[in-house]
Amino acid sequence: MSGAEEFRVEFGEPRERRIPMPRAAVEDGGHPRPDPAGRGEDPTVPLDLPHDVLKSLLGAWALAACSAAETAAVEHHLGDCGGCADEARRLREAVGLLHQPETLDLDPALRTRVLEACLDRRPPRIPVPEWAAPYDAETARLDALLQDFGDAEWHAPVRLRWFEDDVRTSRRTTVAGVIAHLLAVDGLIATALGLDDPPADADRTAGPAARTEALWKSTPFPQTRAVRAPWREQTHGLVRTVSFTGGDTGGLAVSYGDFHLPLHDAMLDRAFGCWVHAEDIADAVDYPYRPPAPRHLNRMIDLAVRLLPGALATRRRSGLSAPPRTTRHLAPAGTPGRTLRLEIEGPAGGTWLIPLDSPAATPSTDHEVAHVALDSVEFCHLAAGRLLPEEAAAGQLGDREAIREVLYATASLSRM
Repeated sequence: MSGAEEFRVEFGEPRERRIPMPRAAVEDGGHPRPDPAGRGEDPTVPLDLPHDVLKSLLGAWALAACSAAETAAVEHHLGDCGGCADEARRLREAVGLLHQPETLDLDPALRTRVLEACLDRRPPRIPVPEWAAPYDAETARLDALLQDFGDAEWHAPVRLRWFEDDVRTSRRTTVAGVIAHLLAVDGLIATALGLDDPPADADRTAGPAARTEALWKSTPFPQTRAVRAPWREQTHGLVRTVSFTGGDTGGLAVSYGDFHLPLHDAMLDRAFGCWVHAEDIADAVDYPYRPPAPRHLNRMIDLAVRLLPGALATRRRSGLSAPPRTTRHLAPAGTPGRTLRLEIEGPAGGTWLIPLDSPAATPSTDHEVAHVALDSVEFCHLAAGRLLPEEAAAGQLGDREAIREVLYATASLSRM
């Protein structure tokens, strides 16, 4: 097959041999279309150009940079000239390499950039508090992920995972079941703020797991896409309420059953839970999902680090960890004691000093016994129960026993 014949197979017959489509008398905007005759050319009639000129136009033709008349002339010539047809094919293939396929998914940071640009021009009368921004962003991202889900996606299997007494525990559910779980646990904050609580028959003193079980049992099984509407309304109601109250609710405590968190920390905790479960959902439907914005992720990491001393003490009281062998006794409250330096890498990272002896002990570089370095997302996956302590790719230096205790204490922060 000659080059010209191959060109006809791949690109079709030259334009002059096709039946021209009728042209509208006016453009979409209502203005009369310009008359080609007035410009001295008819794009349906190829120009009579010499071979050298047509060959020199092949590059522009491959880039779609020729005028209509030049395009018609080049394509008419390619139907008769095998050499130019071969060259045109090579150029068209080369142009294809310049345009790599790109995902149609929007950059997750696009929403933040658009909102910041809008707010710079016209600040809101009632802004979302900075401490509630991570929750606002993560619930919006998850809601966008759910928007186009069909029935198959809503019923895709998901396995919730967490650590309990140093043993990984899991519970099988569906995408809809995960949203019901978020609805139930976010209800802890709704209750503290005096808002409607969807699992109304749940014990007001129950923790996340009990509330989730109550909601699962109170609705038809399996859960359906209908759960999205109340969850979405609840997230909007929480953000709206804390925005109206501003900083006046900072001292409000949110009960998690066996412990309490200040409202600011509870909102961060729920932002973290929303992101983690959004990743679970994205994995279930084989969809890519990026971590939160670095400044939001840094706040979530800081919350987990602030909870670590208490988690270490709880493990010690429950017998899951033994007192340190390197000292005869634990440092009392208010005094410097053994300290671990935790270095979180990445744009959301930082460095924290963690007291190992008591939540009330004072961390001190003079009493530093170990140094651990972890990637920011890996640390969060460890705190969420998605990563085993033994699997954490941590840079470790110093007291191995102290390092092990901190890694296991981090995993113990996870819950259903």
